[in-house]
Amino acid sequence: MFFKRIHYQHSEFAHGMRDSLAVAPGLAAWGLMMGVAMMKSGLSLTESLLMGVMVFAGSSQLAAIPLLIAGAPMWVILATATCVNLRFVVFSAHLRAYMMHLPLWERLVTGYLTTDLTYVMFTNRYPSSEANDAQRLAQQAYLAGNVLVSWTAWVGCSVMGVVLANFIPTQWGLGFAGILALLGILCSLASSRLRVVSAAVAGAAAVAAFALPFKLNVLVAIAAAVALCLILEETRLARRKTS
Repeated sequence: MFFKRIHYQHSEFAHGMRDSLAVAPGLAAWGLMMGVAMMKSGLSLTESLLMGVMVFAGSSQLAAIPLLIAGAPMWVILATATCVNLRFVVFSAHLRAYMMHLPLWERLVTGYLTTDLTYVMFTNRYPSSEANDAQRLAQQAYLAGNVLVSWTAWVGCSVMGVVLANFIPTQWGLGFAGILALLGILCSLASSRLRVVSAAVAGAAAVAAFALPFKLNVLVAIAAAVALCLILEETRLARRKTS
C-alpha cells in the first residue's frame, strides 16, 4: 500500500491523493464530529482514542456509540455494525478481480482502508479489472494515494475531536458535533459560484429568521436559496440565448 516505495513513487499515487483531497474536508469534519461525539457520549479517553484510531467506519461508530452507552450486549453491537456495513460486501465482491493477484495481507489491509468514496473514485478511474502488470501497479498506486489521504483525514481529525471535546461546553451536546460534520460537507460541496452563493444566502436567511417557531427558519433558508438559484440560473440561460 502507501508504505511501499514502488507505489508512492508512481505518478498515479499523486493522482489518487488529488482525487481524495477533494472530499477530505468532509471526511475531516465527520471524523472531528465522531471524536467529539465519543467523548460527549460518556466513553473514556482511552476508549475514544482506540475507537477513533482502530475503527475506520463512521456509520458503524455512530450506530455503536449509543448501544455501548446503553450497555447493550456485544452481539447486538456487532450485529448492528455488520448490518450497517453490509454494503462493503458488494464493494469487496466487485474489487476482488482487481486484488486477487495481491498477497492475503495486502488484500486485508486494502479492505480495511477502503471507504465508500474510495471505491467510487477507484472504479471510476479504472472501470475494468482487466490489466497487465504495469496497469495493476498503476491501480495499486492510485488506491494507495487515495486511502492515505482519507485515512489520515479521518483518524487525525477523530483524535483531534477527542482532544478538543473537553473544551466544548457540555450544554452544546452532540448537536455541535453534527454542525461540524455538516460544515465540512458544505465546504466540500461548494465547488461552483452558484453553490457558494446559495450557501451564503441560506445561512443569512436562517439567521435572519431564527426567531420563527418550530425551526421554520430552516425552511425559510431552503426556500430563499432555491428561489435565488432558480432566478440566477434562468438569468444565465437567457443571456446565453441572446448572445
